[in-house]
Amino acid sequence: MADERPSAAATASASSGIGIGDGGGRLLRRSSGSRGSRRLPLPDFLQSVNLKYVKLGYHYLVTHLITLTLVPLMLGVAIEVGRLGPEDIHQLWIHLKFNLVSVMTCSALLVFAATVYFMSRPRSVFLVDYACHKPSPNIRVPFASFMEHSKLSGSFDDKSLEFQRRILERSGLGEQTALPPAMHYLPPRPSMDAARQEAETVMFSALDELFHKTGVKPKDVGILVVNCSLFNPTPSLSAMIVNKYKMRGNIRSYNLGGMGCSAGVIAIDLAKDMLQVHGNDYAIVVSTENITQNWYFGNRRSMLIPNCLFRVGGAAMLLSNRRSDRRRAKYELLHTVRTHKGADDKSFRCVYQEEDENAKMGVSLSKDLMAIAGQALKTNITTMGPLVLPLSEQIIFFSFLVARKVFKRAVKPYIPDFRLAFHHFCIHAGGRAVIDELEKNLQLTAEHVEASRMTLYRFGNTSSSSIWYELAYIEAKGRMRKGNRVWQIAFGSGFKCNSAVWRALRTIKASEKGPWADCIDQFPVAIPEVYDFS
Repeated sequence: MADERPSAAATASASSGIGIGDGGGRLLRRSSGSRGSRRLPLPDFLQSVNLKYVKLGYHYLVTHLITLTLVPLMLGVAIEVGRLGPEDIHQLWIHLKFNLVSVMTCSALLVFAATVYFMSRPRSVFLVDYACHKPSPNIRVPFASFMEHSKLSGSFDDKSLEFQRRILERSGLGEQTALPPAMHYLPPRPSMDAARQEAETVMFSALDELFHKTGVKPKDVGILVVNCSLFNPTPSLSAMIVNKYKMRGNIRSYNLGGMGCSAGVIAIDLAKDMLQVHGNDYAIVVSTENITQNWYFGNRRSMLIPNCLFRVGGAAMLLSNRRSDRRRAKYELLHTVRTHKGADDKSFRCVYQEEDENAKMGVSLSKDLMAIAGQALKTNITTMGPLVLPLSEQIIFFSFLVARKVFKRAVKPYIPDFRLAFHHFCIHAGGRAVIDELEKNLQLTAEHVEASRMTLYRFGNTSSSSIWYELAYIEAKGRMRKGNRVWQIAFGSGFKCNSAVWRALRTIKASEKGPWADCIDQFPVAIPEVYDFS
């Protein structure tokens, strides 16, 4: 999904708490009536106490309410057991001895209940590791080169060229993003062969690194899911991978097409479901997009935006349901939540592949895109909230809902504080306006959206794989600690909003061969609201 509001305002860092005012903790001296003596009054706590700590205390109390209730009970039981003498223990043994049938029946029921519980539990799904494609430096496309090639190609009129310039200036992209080799020729050379070459370069480089990092052999993989929205050749992309790595004949392979930038989470969800059915297995998910045959050579403005934002990229992930992999895996998959708004006609057509009036193929973006994305996000987080939010936030949210719906009070809707549920946020780098809106609506800080902004700046919109470049950024910065929870959220055509929630199983060190390995020390960078490259 691309950003259709390139003129959105620059980053606005959200405050994480309520300010203390100009009074702060300052104490004012006041005369006490005694000669030579002055008394310091108590501070005004309503002004000096930062209310975010009150909220954190409330959150801690409610979250640990059961623990705080059970501890005194357990202490009481322990004290009573400690008071039992030898005679009391002997009497208890005699009682159990003459009620053997009852004891055996209770034991059998406990064993049966425990067996049913453990067998009905879903299998744990682990992310063993992942790898992102890093484009070659020789296919990078600085803004000046992009504009020069667009002009020399002869496909765009002056108004379209100026429109593309304005998009680039406000896009949030940097000068090191990459386009496929076919787009560097004058005139460009899009072809089926060039598109296949782009797909192979991206997918195989990520898979080579993934197999090397994990030590897993291609023949050990039983499930393969590939997603690419706009390029679906025959044989499929999944067949290309099976052929390249000589995977086994009974592999269960799937190829997802036409599902937009959120298809990466859909692919993860499909792999998760397959791993619930097939035990002791590996699944590989490959997320990518292909630009070569999907470049727009016309002058309709709604179709020119993807040219300015989409860039080369892809990622490969190795999932496992083997308990033995828990020790070496990076993350455990906790939840996947999928929201589809395709029943609504406006949502269905807001990202639409079609031909323009001159029969030029492209992807058209509706002016209602951000509003539709907001509605999809609202539905998605409403579904996901009860799964991830602490009890304290759920109680507040429910209270506000009752006040509005039952008592008809004129109160603003309460936005749950997702910062209490997640340590890191990987927001699909679809465009600057997408990140701006989520930062504002979810009340996130600049650090929470840093990975998304820097990924958009360094790699551009790489479609469904962008959330993995963002996760790699967080790891490269050394911010991922054991137990941290990560929210990956992406938007796509249809219209869809999909989320995946992961928990780090260990403190993760920066990869020596990751996409950020040679440049992470340069980030974050300041991104101007309007980038002047003239």
